[in-house]
Amino acid sequence: MKEGIHPEYRDVVFQDTSTGIQFLIGSTIKTPKTCEYEGKQLPLVTVDISSASHPFFTGKQKFIDAAGRVEKFQRKYNWGKKDEAATEEAPKS
Repeated sequence: MKEGIHPEYRDVVFQDTSTGIQFLIGSTIKTPKTCEYEGKQLPLVTVDISSASHPFFTGKQKFIDAAGRVEKFQRKYNWGKKDEAATEEAPKS
C-alpha cells in the first residue's frame, strides 16, 4: 500500500442520541467531538438511529398488510375495473 494516501483507521465511539447507548467501532470518520470510553479519550460521533433504537431491531415494527395496500390502490385508481370492463365488452366468438 502507498504511504500517506489512506485515511487514519482508528476506534471511534458512536452514540445513539435517542437511547444514549454507545458503540465502539473502527472507522475513518473525522469528528471534532471526543468522549471518554472505558478510560480512553476517543472520537465521538452522534447518530439519530442505530440498532438500539430502530423499530426493526427493537421489535416495535408495525406490520402493514401489503394486500390491503394493493387493493386500496386498485380502488383509488379503478385499476382492476378497467380490465374487467374490457373483458365483458369484448365479443365472444
